[in-house]
Amino acid sequence: MFFSMATERATTGGLRAITRDAVRTRLSDVAVDLFLEHGFDSVTIEQIAAVAGVSARSVHRYFPTKEDMVVGDPAAYGSVVSDVFTDRPVDEPALTSLRAAFTLLLERRGQDIRGKAALCVITTVPSLRARNHEKHLLWASLLTPLVAERLSGADAGLRAQVLVQTALACFDVALTAWVVPGEPRTPAELIAVAFDALPA
Repeated sequence: MFFSMATERATTGGLRAITRDAVRTRLSDVAVDLFLEHGFDSVTIEQIAAVAGVSARSVHRYFPTKEDMVVGDPAAYGSVVSDVFTDRPVDEPALTSLRAAFTLLLERRGQDIRGKAALCVITTVPSLRARNHEKHLLWASLLTPLVAERLSGADAGLRAQVLVQTALACFDVALTAWVVPGEPRTPAELIAVAFDALPA
């Protein structure tokens, strides 16, 4: 699935983490397929459970809501981006570090067909778009203080917000372009185009 982090979790959580991630991925894949075929609002947790071969209670244990089955775990990916940013040279321009962090995230997420399917669902369902916005707010709350630490002056906090929101916009534009039918480039390649469009 587009938002799976099974490999990274497996290195710290052992066999149990591998099994948990495999089940989450399976449930997400089933849910996205059903959402694309029947519409997000028309599919119930019970239907997802039946197709996946588990109980509805099991589905709820892994995903509290249907939205979570598509959007995934925003906190986990926000941590990836903030960790990469922190590891970048402190004298590097903040926007350059943000670009590197989002590029690495997209490279890890890859360009699989499951990811495109999930994004297609997100872009057509208001509640999923709202959840996606919540993801951006969370990521911004993690990144803005880190960026502000690199800036000087009375308006460091405000400028940090601008830089972070700019990077998030580039991230979104890249993913939106990626799901356009016939687009041959990877998300990482597209985010390069988005950042390159910014004024120097």
